[in-house]
Amino acid sequence: MTDGLPCGTGCPWPGGPGLAGRFDAPVGYVRKVARADPEVDETKRNLLKLAAVAGVLGVGVGGAVGGALQYVQPPVVGIGSYPRTQLFDLDGSPLTVAKVQAEYSVDTTDLYLFNYPLRNEPNFLLNLYPAATNVPYGIGPGSQKSIVAYSAICQHLGCPAPAISYYPPGTCPKTFGSLAFYIHCSCHGSTYDVTNGAANLTGPAVLPLPQVILEQDGSGNIFATGMTPSSPPVNGHLNTLQGDYGVGETSQLAKESPVILCDFPT
Repeated sequence: MTDGLPCGTGCPWPGGPGLAGRFDAPVGYVRKVARADPEVDETKRNLLKLAAVAGVLGVGVGGAVGGALQYVQPPVVGIGSYPRTQLFDLDGSPLTVAKVQAEYSVDTTDLYLFNYPLRNEPNFLLNLYPAATNVPYGIGPGSQKSIVAYSAICQHLGCPAPAISYYPPGTCPKTFGSLAFYIHCSCHGSTYDVTNGAANLTGPAVLPLPQVILEQDGSGNIFATGMTPSSPPVNGHLNTLQGDYGVGETSQLAKESPVILCDFPT
């Protein structure tokens, strides 16, 4: 059983019938062993090869597609800079300082809103005269400066007008010192000072309302031209210029009835 091996008949391992060529060769000694099933199904072999290749290609292509898809994101909708947008009155005519003085005052109960700088960013247009004059970033004749605009989206959880509304004097018994008019949100009670950059009077909001910069031309036409430097982003927007399409060169006032709830945080 050990004929032909280097050790001849002196091999140190036993041989035996039926074991020749299996366990009677030394470690490392290579021998050709006849297969018990010499007939190979070439069709199966080819199918297995094809499946293996397809699997590798699938992983490669799938990985490439997956890697590409993670970078395929919808473009951020927005605008690159603040437009100079002319405001128009309810009837479609240009809004002027004279019209605002004649039609609106600190006692106006309805809400007058315009979108700026994006289509989903409403703002209050307020005339605080005669109760307040020379308001920061206000416009109007001489030192009156009582026409202002603030975001109509609450800075707490984003409740929009009319849930957040302007409250004229006497709307609620609550006052803040001598201040009896303010913007108040009926959702959770946040209140803002319309005479001082919409600063917080009550929480839970901790940020003021963004304030629109208004300008008037030589004919008294009113334009929105940007947001004040201290304005935070409009709630729900990474910045005030992203989150919808821009309003363009014009924006028309819309009128709404306020939602009044004299429930203030204690």
